[in-house]
Amino acid sequence: MNKVISPCISICKTDPSTGYCYGCGRTNNEKAIWKNEDTPNEWKLNQITEIKSRLSGWQLSSFEESYNFKQKNGVSLLKHKLLNK
Repeated sequence: MNKVISPCISICKTDPSTGYCYGCGRTNNEKAIWKNEDTPNEWKLNQITEIKSRLSGWQLSSFEESYNFKQKNGVSLLKHKLLNK
């Protein structure tokens, strides 16, 4: 199976109330699990579904737009815009 692209969209700030990243909706522990090379793709795919359920409104729309861009282009939308200024 192909590698599952990390949901990081380069907006790395954690909400102090929920513990979720404002950009990708993951906890710090979940981010660490993603970095473990032994983490199965099945867990990662389930994680994508889980973090999308944590986001709503403009935050979900922004995540989906940037994550789709990252899957197609290998870089988040924010990084792409910063690199092409």
